Amino acid sequence: MIGFVGIGMIFVMVFGGYLAAGGKMGIILKSLPFEFTMIGGAAAGAFVISNDMAAIKHTIKDVGKVFKGPKWKPQDYKDLLCLLFELIRQARQNAVALEEHIEAPADSAIFSKYPAILADQEAIDLICDTLRSASMNYDDPHQVEEVLEKRMEANLHHAQHSSHALQTVADGLPALGIVAAVLGVIKTMGSIDQPPEILGKLIGGALVGTFLGVFLAYGLVGPFAAKVKTVVEEDAHFYQLIREVLVANLHNHSTNICIEVGRQNTPSHIRPSFADLEEALKEVKNAA
Repeated sequence: MIGFVGIGMIFVMVFGGYLAAGGKMGIILKSLPFEFTMIGGAAAGAFVISNDMAAIKHTIKDVGKVFKGPKWKPQDYKDLLCLLFELIRQARQNAVALEEHIEAPADSAIFSKYPAILADQEAIDLICDTLRSASMNYDDPHQVEEVLEKRMEANLHHAQHSSHALQTVADGLPALGIVAAVLGVIKTMGSIDQPPEILGKLIGGALVGTFLGVFLAYGLVGPFAAKVKTVVEEDAHFYQLIREVLVANLHNHSTNICIEVGRQNTPSHIRPSFADLEEALKEVKNAA
């Protein structure tokens, strides 16, 4: 919702201010379809040239994050901590019994309690792969931590491709606006023998190209890229929490300490309080 509010503010402030200053929308509306075809079409073509089909689909899908916001909500972080608590406790009580959960998460009684997490393949893989590593009795937990760090860096780099692609388009839009404006000037020069009132409209139409390129770059596409990057980085905290808790487990800290490490490493605006988490963990213990 906040994304639509922002877009509305941009259009109201820009065009409202223009009209309040005595501007006329006629020239803009008349030139807009042609200028947008040139600028938008060229930007779309450049985007297609510089990305493969998978990246194009990924970017189009990620545009929705501007309006939906982060995937993981505060309740999901609490659920994740409860899930990790159950798994770590199971690993320490009966390591053999844990194998059936991490080898077939879809059939696991533990994972099935948390459908939102179970539906995310990367989260499930990260949890199960790390718990398998723990069962291999690594001499140095830092080995696992290093592997997890590189894996998460690679995943974050891939997830940020959409924001980079959108930012590249935003960077090119002002120049494409100038291209459209130059074409408008060329068209105007072909009518140099016309009276001033006609030349004025032609020049105004040409300048719409410059305006549109800059407006799209800094008013829409650039902010879209920044928002996608912000959402991707915030969602990455969910996977970092998994790493923090399971690495603490590899260091043989108590189960409650491992979970508290995860809680403390959760961003403050979505971090469950100690009391709320304690209550949730009590419910998990009572249901066991």
